[in-house]
Amino acid sequence: YQKFTWQQAGSQVRRMAAALQAMGLGKNDKVAILSKNCAHWILADLAISMAGCISVPLYPNITADLLRGIIVHSESKAVFLGKLDNAEELRQGIPDELIRISFPFYPNTDCLNWDELTSRTEGMKGKPDIDLKALTCIVYTSGTTGHPKGVMHTFHAVGFAVDSFLQTFPDIQEEIFFSYLPLCHVAERMLVECGAVFTGSAVYFVESMDTFAKNLADTRPTVFLAVPRIWEKLQEGILKKMPQPKLDRLLSVPIISLLIKRAIQKKLGLAKAGHIFTGASPINPALLHWFARLGIHIQEAYGMTENVALSHVNRKGAIRIGTVGQAYKSVEVRLGKNNEVQVKSEATMLGYYKEPAITAECFEGDFLRTGDEGLIDADGFLTITGRIKDQFKTSKGKYIVPAPIEGKLLQSSLLAQVCVVGSGMPHAIALGT
Repeated sequence: YQKFTWQQAGSQVRRMAAALQAMGLGKNDKVAILSKNCAHWILADLAISMAGCISVPLYPNITADLLRGIIVHSESKAVFLGKLDNAEELRQGIPDELIRISFPFYPNTDCLNWDELTSRTEGMKGKPDIDLKALTCIVYTSGTTGHPKGVMHTFHAVGFAVDSFLQTFPDIQEEIFFSYLPLCHVAERMLVECGAVFTGSAVYFVESMDTFAKNLADTRPTVFLAVPRIWEKLQEGILKKMPQPKLDRLLSVPIISLLIKRAIQKKLGLAKAGHIFTGASPINPALLHWFARLGIHIQEAYGMTENVALSHVNRKGAIRIGTVGQAYKSVEVRLGKNNEVQVKSEATMLGYYKEPAITAECFEGDFLRTGDEGLIDADGFLTITGRIKDQFKTSKGKYIVPAPIEGKLLQSSLLAQVCVVGSGMPHAIALGT
């Protein structure tokens, strides 16, 4: 492991911020980050802000063509390059005129070197003069629902979201985070990067997905976030070593059940986890019940890039499986036409960069339109019942809403993934694995 104290990290950030300014970069200049998760990803992000620039985080598995498109669209003037699987291929997507800075430990060709720059630069002094209403980052969506759009967020929106999260979970203080989901994704950036900075916590970074299980077990995080596919993979790993019939027998014996639960939690690296979250996409409720039997109580959360992931969450001790939890106190929520979930808070984006028309379509008054259909129960728990655009009509004229049907089918332990289709067909069909 390479270790960095807060003092060492702070020195690196101040030196790199000064180096960026010495290159002529400053207020409103965009600087991209292209790397898998590592310590210098966070250091670069903080240095960009300290220098007065605007951060443009990018997915490390992006294609060269998409990379060039985003760099041109964002008008980025520099890019940090780090841990990548296909650095030479991605280099084709970076315009020659861009300033390129390579992280330590992951040398990239034809780049300025982080260590050389920071070693010969005196760090910035004092507290940076930052306007909280100013733009801090442009976060491009993954493009799964169309061409990537640049979501604009201010310093205030980011700080507001983190404060709201920590007020909801006051027991989250000095923690241990395990970082492996892309830091360019708003959920990982807010929980891990901002959560660590706001609380003075420690962050460990995964070496590779091949070492994920070992790294997680070694790290033993106290706060952990995973997407549904990770929970499915963890379940598969447990059942390979302990088939379901055997696990059921052991869990039926009180004393042995306790020992088995503790052993599995320790093996996974979750024995010390006080908060365990899932998000980014819907999760099979049966999977949540399965882990709950092992004493692993997963808190499903809900949010969007457009609101810094600040919307709904299941609180520890008040988890309602099948829902995405209750709204944060700082978030207003309502159901619009077709039961569309609409939210409003100070964490809402300024809009999409250079896309005023698309931005206008995303709002109804002051409320952000999520595009998700939902139901809210008497206690304020939100259930997402589908995407409004996912509805389709069969050739017989019958409207089908896939999500509730998929949810029912997923209650079967025989199915891990289900997709209901049938637009223009006589009958809807379900595809499952």
